[in-house]
Amino acid sequence: MPADSDPPTLFTHFSTQAFARERQLLAWRDRVGHVVDVLPAKDQIERGFSGSIDLHAAGGLVFTEARTEALVLERSIARVSTDTRRDFAFHVYAEGETGNVSGLNVKRSARGSVRGIAAFDLNQRFRIERPACRVLTMFLPRALVAAHVDDCDALHGRVVPDDAPLARFLFQHFDATARGLPALEHPDAIDALDAGARLLLAAFADKPHALHDSRAALQTAVKEQVKRYVDTHLHEADLTPMKIVEALALKRATIYRWFEQEGGLAAYIRHRRLREAADDIARFPNLQIADIAFGLGFKSASDFTRAFRRAFDVSPLEMRLRALELLRATHDDPVMRSRAAHSRGARESG
Repeated sequence: MPADSDPPTLFTHFSTQAFARERQLLAWRDRVGHVVDVLPAKDQIERGFSGSIDLHAAGGLVFTEARTEALVLERSIARVSTDTRRDFAFHVYAEGETGNVSGLNVKRSARGSVRGIAAFDLNQRFRIERPACRVLTMFLPRALVAAHVDDCDALHGRVVPDDAPLARFLFQHFDATARGLPALEHPDAIDALDAGARLLLAAFADKPHALHDSRAALQTAVKEQVKRYVDTHLHEADLTPMKIVEALALKRATIYRWFEQEGGLAAYIRHRRLREAADDIARFPNLQIADIAFGLGFKSASDFTRAFRRAFDVSPLEMRLRALELLRATHDDPVMRSRAAHSRGARESG
């Protein structure tokens, strides 16, 4: 989906806590006013308003994570006719519910507030009375939505409930995306947002090729889910492909096939353990190499050493000696020392 010449990753953070209580809701209205109007009540202004929003943009896609108290949002006919927003906003309610939606141009059977994923066409009017929530929103260009959804105008106001097909993976993927985006490199950020866009379009699409799109999106989302599980449980000695499949309730044959490019899921686990071991060997010179190996699930020091040499073409001890030499060189060189300090500061702030 992204173009070849993508703009750099953009990140902004906004919180109403930086404002005086009587200015908080009005500040929120100013922050989101380029997309939607906030209708403040007098008593709501007086008691203050808690809201924060993180915005990420990469590869032509925009993703936000917002936490707010209850509020009323509206895009009126007058607003639609005067601004230029024509994209779609997909709201994934990670916490809380959709609220009561009214003012839709299309006819929909009335339904109460539910936990799910709501689609809004910014070229049409709507009004949302929304309870306190944590909502993850992805903005998709109109042309992209129209290419995947028949009669995309009718998409406005549709809600995919949290028990619908693909919904579980959508919630997991978007939640993981929100937590992981701040630390991702530009290409990885694009991949995460692109996978989210594909999952959304597959969940809402009605076209025949939607099945193919959903499979590709689902594969991306599930593989990321498996990789997150591996990273979380990397230090457990009993971490095996079968344990992962059972813990995540996935189909074994499918997952094994999807990890064929990595040499199989077992090979992927071993590779991640070796990478983690290499990092620990370089970063913690006082730790015994055998302790690092056993802590990462290797059954013997000799097995670890053979696997390490195959992966990096050096022994664990040789890598440690190289790391120590680099550390001494960095300490002796003021320019290198300054760069190392800057690098540590960037990692800690990230």
